Amino acid sequence: MRLSSIVSEAVRNITSGASRTIIWFLALAVASTLFGGFEALTIIGQESTAAARIESAADVTTIVSPVSAIDGAVCDRLTEAQGGPSASGAMRESEQITPRSTPGRSIGSYEVTAGMIRLLALSSVSSASAAANAGHGSPSSSFPASSGQTSSSANQPAADASGIWVSTALAHDFGWAKGSLLETDHGDIPVAGVFDWPNDGRDTRFVYALIVPVSSSAKPFAECWAKQWPQTEALDLLLNETAISGVADANTLPGVTQLNKSHDRRYSADSLYETRMTRVLPVAALAVGVVIGIAAVRRRRLEYAGALHCGQRKGAQLLTALCEMLITSGAAIAVTLPLLAALCWRLSPSDPAVVFLAAARSPATMLSGALVATALAVLAVRESRLFRLFKAR
Repeated sequence: MRLSSIVSEAVRNITSGASRTIIWFLALAVASTLFGGFEALTIIGQESTAAARIESAADVTTIVSPVSAIDGAVCDRLTEAQGGPSASGAMRESEQITPRSTPGRSIGSYEVTAGMIRLLALSSVSSASAAANAGHGSPSSSFPASSGQTSSSANQPAADASGIWVSTALAHDFGWAKGSLLETDHGDIPVAGVFDWPNDGRDTRFVYALIVPVSSSAKPFAECWAKQWPQTEALDLLLNETAISGVADANTLPGVTQLNKSHDRRYSADSLYETRMTRVLPVAALAVGVVIGIAAVRRRRLEYAGALHCGQRKGAQLLTALCEMLITSGAAIAVTLPLLAALCWRLSPSDPAVVFLAAARSPATMLSGALVATALAVLAVRESRLFRLFKAR
């Protein structure tokens, strides 16, 4: 038989209902949508958890020295190390500053390095991006579970260290904004920037304080902060390198901790992604496809054996059955994939394309399993079993 005749025969079997196309189409469409949707929702849930951690600065690790023995210059240069953080900076507590507009109300201040200003600016951008992406699923770098890459310093937002920085809460209460001139008992100080520092479990000292940029080599600092996603064990070693040797004793050694202690520091996005329960769904989908392929042929064994008895070649019969299953499963996949794409684009807070590719594996393996099982089941049908099948019917 010519290929055109084989395809024509397959189409006639489908349109006439001989191949029970509707049954297998619904089975494949429903199963592939459920498998793919479960995978997508699982990954989206992990993305949302990662985005929440980044938004709340849980990706910032700090080293605290009780005797202020942190080298600020070394802390700022941690971003240059291989596998280092995307931003790092040092800080120490400074004196109270009193605005002239509120002479009876002093505000605490912290002296920081230029790297800390970059970290604050980057954290503010991460928070704004996470909040915006939660609504419409635009791509962002909040869940690099599959890539394992840290953010490049080239992509950091500009951080102006020519003046003080204030939190949004402080700016709101005093009516300050970027470019404002703050008149204080220490002189007139320009406001170089405003950063977001919500009360979400992170260290609250910056919520209501003035952040004053200073030279990183003037004197030692009390803490070094480093922002890294995904976080690695090497970061703790890098932070320990910022401690000035010979200053602290056994009772005042610097300690490494997490800026936001409301999140588990042992969290690993890579590990959660690699060990997720849904990673075996493509295998389960393959098994479902095999079952559907075998069932589709098994219901028509008498028809296939009779066709062989009437002179149909095995090769033509095999191609006809494969064409029917390809059309049926292809139509099911054509329905499933747009649904999965819409789900990923609407809900993913990070990269919808990556989530979609992961979710599409189950429909793809189901299609493969159905085609392979159909081929093997058709090959197993023999003309010699015609009368036995007829009798059993």
